[in-house]
Formats: sequence, structure tokens, C-alpha cells
Amino acid sequence: MSAETPAAAADQFARRRQQFRAWRGTRPFWAGLFVLLSGFPIMYFPYAHLQIGHLTLAMATTAGAGSLIIGVLLVVLGVSLWYQRHVRTFAGVAAILLALVSLPVSNFGGFVVGFLLAMVGGAMAVSWVPGSPEQEEPHRPAPVAGDDTPDGLTFDKDTRGPGTPDDLSGTSPANGANGRHSAG
Repeated sequence: MSAETPAAAADQFARRRQQFRAWRGTRPFWAGLFVLLSGFPIMYFPYAHLQIGHLTLAMATTAGAGSLIIGVLLVVLGVSLWYQRHVRTFAGVAAILLALVSLPVSNFGGFVVGFLLAMVGGAMAVSWVPGSPEQEEPHRPAPVAGDDTPDGLTFDKDTRGPGTPDDLSGTSPANGANGRHSAG
């Protein structure tokens, strides 16, 4: 018998759930899941035999090997979206292209189920962007009554100019030339 109490097991479950949730939030999880799931109907239906009473209906196509390859590639792309998030654009575009190819090759893309899952998952993968952690906004001083600058900002003319870090004029501090007119 284990010495664990039910409260400790529940605490461990909650901790594992939070870890999974944190892992899931740093990658295109749902896109990978949809792309992964799309491969199974595309792989399965060309090799399936449907039994209706004593009647066997074989859905095999001449491109059964092509369907198998498309399905396996979609499964691999789905897993790679989970573990290699930097390939999300490639994997998303590849999933969309494989979904389109599966229409004529494998029984209308696994009877449209696999096709739709791959299209949605591929679009989600292409559009996913890693989130940035929330940063606190710097504290702004309250505007002074009668101040003519917006939001209480003050501008010091002596501290800004060419060569300072916040200079946006485009001139080089070395020769003072603006790069836009140097072709001359």
C-alpha cells in the first residue's frame, strides 16, 4: 500500500496539470493536435473495408500508398509543431498543401474530415505567434495643470541631438551625412 494520501495525489495531479498547461501555452498545441488528427482519416479510409450486412465495401483507391504517405507526413508535422515550434510556418504551409493534395488522392481527403482538420490546423500553425510575457507599464508622472505639453512630457533640447541613443534623424555621428542622400 502507498503512504500517499488522497490530498497529496490531488495536489500532484493539480501540479502536473499546471505544468502541462504551461507547456501547452508556449507552442501551437491546438494546431499540432488538429494536424496530427487529420492524418488518421486520410491514412485509414483508403485501406478500410466497410461491412454492411454480408456486403463488403472496399474503399481502396489506386493511390493507397500516396494516402499513407500523406497521412504519415501530417502526423509527423503535427508532432513537430508540438516539439519544434520554430518550424510552425513551414509545418503549417506543408499541412495546407498536403490537405489540398489529399482531396484527389485519398477519397476526398478522408471524406473531407481529414482535409478540414489539416486546413484548420495548418492555418492555426501559420498564424500562431509566441506570446511575450506581460511587462508592467512604466509609471508616468501626472500632468501639471497649465502645462502645454501632452501627458505632462517635457522636452530638453540640450540632451537630444545626433549621436545620442534616441536620435532618429538618420545622420551618422562620424561624418554628419544622412544615408538617404549619399548616392550623389
